[in-house]
Amino acid sequence: MNHSDHVQAVALHASAAASSPVAASWRRCLTVHGLSPEEARSPIRLSEAELRLAREASGTLIEEATGEIDRLFSTLGRAGCCLLLTDGNGVALERRGAAGDDKDFRGVGLWSGTVWSEASVGTNGIGTAIADERPVVIYRDQHFLSQNTRLSCATAPIRDHRGRIAAAIDISTCREDAGEMAMTILSQAVRDAASRIEANLFRRAFAGHRILLVPAEGKTTPALLAIDRDDLVLGATRTARLVLGLDDGRIAAGIPASDLLQEDAAAAEDSLHDAERAALRRVLSRAQGNVSAAADSLGISRATLYRKMKKLSIN
Repeated sequence: MNHSDHVQAVALHASAAASSPVAASWRRCLTVHGLSPEEARSPIRLSEAELRLAREASGTLIEEATGEIDRLFSTLGRAGCCLLLTDGNGVALERRGAAGDDKDFRGVGLWSGTVWSEASVGTNGIGTAIADERPVVIYRDQHFLSQNTRLSCATAPIRDHRGRIAAAIDISTCREDAGEMAMTILSQAVRDAASRIEANLFRRAFAGHRILLVPAEGKTTPALLAIDRDDLVLGATRTARLVLGLDDGRIAAGIPASDLLQEDAAAAEDSLHDAERAALRRVLSRAQGNVSAAADSLGISRATLYRKMKKLSIN
């Protein structure tokens, strides 16, 4: 059975498509995108003007990811690998590859400005990782198109500060000796890089605010919360949202981080008491101990201020 027959037989078998991510992707390619495994189909390529616009739209992503893809390529580039950073539509924005491998990679379309969505070229690392919203390894004949079966790809999606798919990072190779163990190692490398890029994007989106690392046992991506000066949650990464049951609505409504993290209520009350006492002492200090002046600056009566001072044990 040739590759085309195998793809169609597996993809159209309901139980296989339900149990295998690759088979499910093959089925999408046949039934949703109307592709054929045997067709000669190159990735859609953007014009220079279209690529420039795509890069401009993803300027923050490129800035925060460049260091990571450079480090990754410095480690793996000599092993005959090509790195691509794409946007959420699978458009290759940045590419890293050794000059000696350029001919091979350009020939299969692993080049800046090409579109590696499933609709463009069928099952592949980038398009399938974005469609499934999870890291994938597409090994040689797991590709949908017969012409791409010499490729092996390891890809991880990248989420923005709101937890939505914004990009993907991919390592591909044409080497025949790239076995499944090697691809597993490459997959871990791109997942680690994607996690660091996600953290970079999150910290940039909430620059100037406090960032908390949330315990997330068994999770491989960062669980981060952005907190304002009043302890209210401003944002959360996808992993933090899953761990803490957060969504845009709960964040917009305003929820204290201490409530989410289930901190001890008595400790929280003590913390509030200490904060109020410290704030009041600062006001009195600025007024050089003049209670009337301090009360005026706070917009309260002198008697109210005395009651607060007594309650907070301020002499």
